[in-house]
Amino acid sequence: MPKEIEMKTIRTDIRNLAIIAHVDHGKTTLVDGLLRQASVFHEKKIIRDRIMDSNELERERGITILSKNTAIEINDPRTDQLVKINIVDTPGHADFGGEVERVLNMVDGVLLLVDAAEGPRPQTRFVLQKALELNHKVIVVINKVDRKLANSEQVLNDTFDLFIELGASEEQANFPVVYAIATQHRAGYTADVGPDLQPLFETILNSIPAPVVDVDLPLQMLVTSLDYDNFRGATAIGRIVSGEVAIGEQVAYITADGKTVPGEITYLYDYQGLKRQEIELARAGEIVAVAGLEGITIGDTICNPETPVPLPRIRVEAPTVRMSFGVNTSPFFGREGVWKTSRKLRERLFREIRSNLALRVEDTGSADTLLVSGRGELHLAILIETMRREGYEFHVSRPEVILQTSPSGEVLEPFEEVRIEIHSEDIGAVMESLNNRQGVLQDMRESSTGTVLLTFLAPTRGILGFRHHFLTMTKGTGVLNTSFNKYAPLAGSVEVRSHGSLVAYETGTATTFGLKNAEGRGILFISPGSKVYGGMVVGENKRPDDIEINVCKTKHLTNMRNNIREIDQRLVTPREMSLDQYIEYLADDELLEVTPHNLRIRKRILDHGERMKLNKKETENALP
Repeated sequence: MPKEIEMKTIRTDIRNLAIIAHVDHGKTTLVDGLLRQASVFHEKKIIRDRIMDSNELERERGITILSKNTAIEINDPRTDQLVKINIVDTPGHADFGGEVERVLNMVDGVLLLVDAAEGPRPQTRFVLQKALELNHKVIVVINKVDRKLANSEQVLNDTFDLFIELGASEEQANFPVVYAIATQHRAGYTADVGPDLQPLFETILNSIPAPVVDVDLPLQMLVTSLDYDNFRGATAIGRIVSGEVAIGEQVAYITADGKTVPGEITYLYDYQGLKRQEIELARAGEIVAVAGLEGITIGDTICNPETPVPLPRIRVEAPTVRMSFGVNTSPFFGREGVWKTSRKLRERLFREIRSNLALRVEDTGSADTLLVSGRGELHLAILIETMRREGYEFHVSRPEVILQTSPSGEVLEPFEEVRIEIHSEDIGAVMESLNNRQGVLQDMRESSTGTVLLTFLAPTRGILGFRHHFLTMTKGTGVLNTSFNKYAPLAGSVEVRSHGSLVAYETGTATTFGLKNAEGRGILFISPGSKVYGGMVVGENKRPDDIEINVCKTKHLTNMRNNIREIDQRLVTPREMSLDQYIEYLADDELLEVTPHNLRIRKRILDHGERMKLNKKETENALP
């Protein structure tokens, strides 16, 4: 039974924890192991790997995008009682740091996973800093100790140094350590791991503090996540800080502007395994989901209507990058999209910010265009990809950084810490490219895997569009990680795109003959039979300027027999690009047309004559 101390209750039957780490250090795989060992699944049930990555985009990209809740029950041998462990799986990519920041408010401790070969990485620093600021208990799990180049002792020392560097207290720095091979569902107190994850379970029970709550106080629950259901409406997820809540209870929620809105709890759930189960009553210390409160948002406090006292709202770091989202204005408007009007676009974007706390949406001078700000290119790219799969048709601009002004009036821009792992033969090209982008080398050392680790401090605008160029320079073998560092004075001019675009001259269907003529000018993005329109970008020019190309041109037919080599024209395979690569390619005068079936780059001004007039005017204005 819960233990009473000084009018408060210690919920010894509950533990609330989050799993945090850098991307690809094994968080979701470890959750798989915890669920399996806790016998959440039937023995004969076939379970796929990374079962918590339920989102289609997550499985395609191999990363966690959204934080998710699950729960298991294990026996505590000290008290011989079942203990419910609420587990929150969090994203590992820096662009989704807002997800980590908000869910850490629900838990009392964290498992910090660190790769036994790679050691602490940029996102490791970010998530650990947030956990220490909230005074959470940290269990360090050194994962992948079976890797060929694993160096668990050095990684443990590096992790300890990171704790000290982040200002951890003596108690925080005295963290328990567990070694694991998450893919094999094994853990141990040394690198020689045992047959299962029992050592990790024991460490969680012994080290993660049980919630200390006051059940007798009025209800207070902070909403940290939102879910939507066509039948139940908005579902608010959070931890009950005090009091209790039941189905049918009259409650209120306090909004960001201090307004108190009454409501009724129509559904109440807790988590068991991967499912939500309906319950009648929940008490302080538990993580639950409630439905029936329309209009509620993340950060609101659900409370007793007679004593409405708000909890501190969740604060996340501000966005650093923005893009404009607008109604598609190309000649192909309406051919593929289901939702294509400005009203539908506005509704969808403003609905997104209710659950995506790190996102911002602002109006512009145009009714058809909105400004969307996020943590990085990937953060915005995931939103774009999600919307196109939902049937939306729109266009987006090239990403740009968000500038700030210091109290003294100086213009500041965001800087990122850039961590790069490459082979020694690629050092020269990478360093030259980052120097041209105002990157400053901070550290250079050899890793335990034989590669070279470089750390740069570079302006965010210098990193925009750099990833694809980086992978080309390193032949796909380089690893690039970035994380926001600070705002600092403008660093000066950065290297812009060195190639121009091949632009379609007229509307029609691309032909082999027309593309063959264009092929000598650069790299094509389309193949024969593709529908094009005037002003659409069909390839990359070898030179810095743009060139108009007639890719719809057909060969004049005559009654003269042609040489067989002239008839059988072969084209080089066009470059296939992902959404991320399309966004990186964009120039300031270009837009990306996004539809459910196609991605097309186009010029902002489609008419060639109008573009020439504007370029001439800009050139004249630039002259002294």
